[in-house]
Amino acid sequence: MDKKINKKLFVFGIRGIPNVQGGVERHCESLYPLLSSHYKITIFRRKSYINDNNKQWQDIRFIDLPSTKIKGFETVLHSFLSAIICIAQRPIIVHIHNIGPGLFTPLLRLFGLKVVITYHSPNYEHSKWNYWQKKLLIFSEFCALNFANQAIFVNKTQCEKIGAKYSCKSNWIPNGVKPSIFSESREYIQSLGLTEKKYILAVGRITPEKGFDYLIKAYKHLKNKDFKLVIAGDSDHSTAFSKQMIKEAQDNNVILTGFVTGDSLYQLYTHAQLFVLPSFHESLSMSLLEAMSYNLDILVSNIPANKEINLPENCYFTCGDWNNLYLKLNKQLSIKETPAYDLSLYDWNNIALQTLDVYKKIFLSDSWSALSCFVLLSSF
Repeated sequence: MDKKINKKLFVFGIRGIPNVQGGVERHCESLYPLLSSHYKITIFRRKSYINDNNKQWQDIRFIDLPSTKIKGFETVLHSFLSAIICIAQRPIIVHIHNIGPGLFTPLLRLFGLKVVITYHSPNYEHSKWNYWQKKLLIFSEFCALNFANQAIFVNKTQCEKIGAKYSCKSNWIPNGVKPSIFSESREYIQSLGLTEKKYILAVGRITPEKGFDYLIKAYKHLKNKDFKLVIAGDSDHSTAFSKQMIKEAQDNNVILTGFVTGDSLYQLYTHAQLFVLPSFHESLSMSLLEAMSYNLDILVSNIPANKEINLPENCYFTCGDWNNLYLKLNKQLSIKETPAYDLSLYDWNNIALQTLDVYKKIFLSDSWSALSCFVLLSSF
């Protein structure tokens, strides 16, 4: 009998894989196929984000659950249902991604399950949440990082600062990047009206924390009108912000591609002149790592997560300052050198091995009694 049959690993906290928009989703899409020879992996997906009926992919099993796209409620509902199934089916490890789904960590521990939480970002810092939603996320962080057996942080600074506040064992394992696939085709970019090396590329969800609105404002004042601006990504929900973004893009000749993947995305990276990441908040941006793998010139906001990459100083601009971004854009577009980056730290094979080590540590963790869970919860 294959030993991994008895080593069930259940995963929830993401919308789904493969080809679902989001950095956390791409993280899981890259990581878990590398772990499937060690564990029998099951990933919970949200039906409202899934366009296929496949129940398995690369030796990974899926459980697709009903979900809603109501902001805030969808995560709670999906995570609760996932947790109940975990309790019923008793995997050897439950791996939760994001602090929102981490709300149910105490419940899983009360029923004797081992839990690993991957902390991708302090979501309560995002402006899209209202006061009570932020309070719930802070409480979810408390539950996740006090009750999980092990925590993985993709951001080193957050591991040192946030991880130290809680009782859970913290490990720093960064996001990774796959080897770049340079596309010889130009069919997709030409369909968008783009010319090779004559456009600026940004990649990410259309949400306020990504800063695409002030990127458009900076682009509007750009002196060199030979370059177009392309934003590859979509919004998960139709919001006032996303509607305003669409209008701003149309008014300023900015190309919004929507969510793209596969060769279309490879073409965008291959033939871009400059990659820009204007985010207010990041953990460790996978789109930034991807742009670096294509040896693109880079401009990123000077937030701690981006500074952690240790790019040359000329690659940073003042976060939220469209005028500073405008000045840096003008300067960076005049550079004709092809940069090279050391991405050895972000190799997915090494990251998979580090993750397996965390799974081994989990069985050395102290066991929790129901009483100790209730005592800790009452301290919040």
